[in-house]
Amino acid sequence: MLTTDVYKAHITGTIGCYDRIIVRGTPGSLGYAEGMTAFFNTKHYKIFDFANIFTPITNGIKTNIERLADESGVNIEYVRKVGAFRKEDKIEAIIAERGTASGLVHIFSQQEIFNTYAPWHDKQTERCYFKPDTTKRLVYYVYFIDELLGLCYMKIPTVAPFALSFYFNGHSLLETKLKKAGIGFAKQDNAFTCISDFEQAQKLSDNIKVEDIHQALDIFAKRYCPLPEDWNITYQWSLSEVE
Repeated sequence: MLTTDVYKAHITGTIGCYDRIIVRGTPGSLGYAEGMTAFFNTKHYKIFDFANIFTPITNGIKTNIERLADESGVNIEYVRKVGAFRKEDKIEAIIAERGTASGLVHIFSQQEIFNTYAPWHDKQTERCYFKPDTTKRLVYYVYFIDELLGLCYMKIPTVAPFALSFYFNGHSLLETKLKKAGIGFAKQDNAFTCISDFEQAQKLSDNIKVEDIHQALDIFAKRYCPLPEDWNITYQWSLSEVE
């Protein structure tokens, strides 16, 4: 038997809702080696100028993050030993002190291994192109509170192709909707312990407008990982993890 059937007499109501959601952002054709090669050829860049082309972009992303942190009075905390503490615990403590107002909450930075590309010259064909490669570079975890999605973070690497990861929680999205609809609820950590109107809450939970989330992701990408506007690069968003 289902747990909901066994304890039916003790259950006030049930609701189905998304929990942890991670979305991956791929920057157009830069997201695969052949696409990066085609991009360089279209722009008339030399393949072996890869570092020269992208070093200013990397520096620009770092400068932008530092500027946003300074404007919001937020620290950039460098994590020397990954796994020494849970980021979520520290974020929870910061929010307990600062409150739940929208805006930047905290920024972590650390070294991680990322997929990138290596210039390659084929001696037989005399053709230059990119091959998949890996490198260890700095990454930012930018935590912020959004008016629609609640607490989120965007993972921003500082190496091309600058593929992004974005996290938000479906419970936080539903919480925002419940507040706007005037539906009473109680929440402990990430769990709803009481909802005054389960039927209406379920409708709100089911009615997720992908277009709104997509628009928000485009705004976040431009805000936290700006690429040259004349490149006309747009991020393609795909679900990576969904609970």
